[in-house]
Amino acid sequence: MLSRMDGLTKNQRDFQSLCGDFVDNEVIPWMRANREREWGGAPEDRWPQELLSKADQIGLRTLGIPEDHGGVPLDTLTQVLMVEELGRGDPGFTTTIVQNWKVAAEFARHASQELAEEWFGRFTSDTGFLWANCLTEPRGASDRVLPYDAPEASMQTRARLDGDEWVIDGVKHFVSNGANASAFIVYANTDPSAGIRDGVSSFLVGREAPGFSVGRVNEKLGHRMVLNAELVMEGCRVPQGHLLVENTALRRAGSYLLGGRVLNAARALGVMQSAFDDSAHYTQNHFHGGKLIIKHQVVAARLADMATALETARAITYRAARAIDAGNDDAPQLALMAKLHCSEAVFDLARAAMELHGGAGVIVDAGIEKHLRDATIFGHTEGTADMQRFKIIKAMFPDTAGVYAGPDPVLGPDGSVRPGTIGREEKSG
Repeated sequence: MLSRMDGLTKNQRDFQSLCGDFVDNEVIPWMRANREREWGGAPEDRWPQELLSKADQIGLRTLGIPEDHGGVPLDTLTQVLMVEELGRGDPGFTTTIVQNWKVAAEFARHASQELAEEWFGRFTSDTGFLWANCLTEPRGASDRVLPYDAPEASMQTRARLDGDEWVIDGVKHFVSNGANASAFIVYANTDPSAGIRDGVSSFLVGREAPGFSVGRVNEKLGHRMVLNAELVMEGCRVPQGHLLVENTALRRAGSYLLGGRVLNAARALGVMQSAFDDSAHYTQNHFHGGKLIIKHQVVAARLADMATALETARAITYRAARAIDAGNDDAPQLALMAKLHCSEAVFDLARAAMELHGGAGVIVDAGIEKHLRDATIFGHTEGTADMQRFKIIKAMFPDTAGVYAGPDPVLGPDGSVRPGTIGREEKSG
């Protein structure tokens, strides 16, 4: 393969090697020895606590916290390099680790000093402590990534101040780390008259908060080593000081969302690299027609296409990461492009890997079918492919594609149609 080390600092190489060694020595052997755990038993029995403990021992669990609380500052490209390596081992477990980095960093940006000291103290002292971010709801997932800024597109989860406590009511679902996290950033509507950008607040909710409970754990096709769950808040009470951002939480969550997209692309890169490595090994060690499989021209051509797709995906992901670190104006659209491209490229490459393995490709023990199952998930996280396409054009042409077009026409109970307010922002401006 081509070198992935060009232009990297020593610090970046060291962190990349740290994760690469961890994957080769711990994650991959564990996944191979525990294939049956992916599908057998309850989710809590599937969860690889052993890997989390080992990740904690080398500092991977707590990287997201600020320096003054014991953390290590990392730029976006360094995180991408680390996540790509971790993704080679298992993208689900990687999501667990990455959510810890992202959500802890988001909490640090908005928490008071007193609140940060309390919860980062818990985070560092409890080796099983995980963070979760609660955006998606049963009604309205794509609304969280689309530009629609109107009351009817806002969140259904509500929060109201009652004395010196906030009371939260609502349901979040598909929450990564939702089943086993200790702390949650919950987004809730605090101004029903406003749109999602000016009427949603964020709160820190501890797992032990009164009125908070975990509903069902979602069973997924892939990424099964991260536990996604439904979270229910029924009169959930948190102290007034647990308010992180009032009303403009989504406006101020840009760093979380921007970095999340490029790290999503990096996880896909890890799966692509693993699928390619497995395919290269298989075709150079198995025979067909009396000669090594790789010596058949059609197989060699397929491998060449896979290698080219991998390097192309890596190039746009690294470029997006560098743009974020440099604060470039095109960073938002590049991050979206990287996420979109990698979410589709990983599926195509994983499917090609299965085909190159022939009948072995669909056998669970061979481990190849897992690449394809994991690949399917990338098109459904942090916005679908079509949502990314819409956001790319919105970022490129904010004065046209970025203008809110108004709600869809409403069908009344008598069959009448009330038109939507097309071009609301243009007319009101």
